Amino acid sequence: MKSSPLTSAEKFDTSRANEYGRQSRIALAGYDACQDLAACMLAASFGPASSAKILVVGAGGTAQEIIAMASLEPGWRFTAVDPSEPMLEAAKQQLEANHLLERTSLHLGRVEDLAADESYDAATLIGVFHHLDGDDAKRQIFQAIRAHLKPGAPLIVAGNQYAYASQPLLLAAWGQRWRQHGASPDEVKVKLGKILQGADPPHSEAAVQQLLHEAGFGDATRFFSSLFWSAWLTCKTG
Repeated sequence: MKSSPLTSAEKFDTSRANEYGRQSRIALAGYDACQDLAACMLAASFGPASSAKILVVGAGGTAQEIIAMASLEPGWRFTAVDPSEPMLEAAKQQLEANHLLERTSLHLGRVEDLAADESYDAATLIGVFHHLDGDDAKRQIFQAIRAHLKPGAPLIVAGNQYAYASQPLLLAAWGQRWRQHGASPDEVKVKLGKILQGADPPHSEAAVQQLLHEAGFGDATRFFSSLFWSAWLTCKTG
């Protein structure tokens, strides 16, 4: 059974939030590199810009995208949005440890809950869209983000693509990744079972591009890939 947008928020409970930093770095080989490159891609798309307001959607957990961007660009400020209270609290702790709370506004809820007149110079959506059930929910979050972006503003999108069962070699390699970090064969089997049942990724890069186009974004440039995961930069059109 696939997850729905509601259960996607609910499943990121306190237990999952507490282990998110370690588990995400195992599940995504190159986790920190992806976050670092996302910051570099945004900075490159801006050119010389001393200040910017960045909307960070699904910021809960490690807050690593904010940490990476803030380190690169000391004049940027951030609005962090997440529907999971435990995940947002985990992010808050990371931001506090890195002395970034004064540069970050935290919002428990969804993008649609932000004030209608709030606009941003850029946005990130990292590790979120494959948890949303169906194309309509994915398209809706892209559209909600677009509504808060200035004309031509960049958006970083990152997450899993492909139907998991359609890529058996990648799925097997994913299992080996967990084994590489100490999981037993039975534990690997359980983890892969949860993956197959707990998310609904787009079935191809072309599907991601189509969803972005339908939501009012231009062609996306892929800048990172790791097994099922890819990251792109696109910009608001119109």
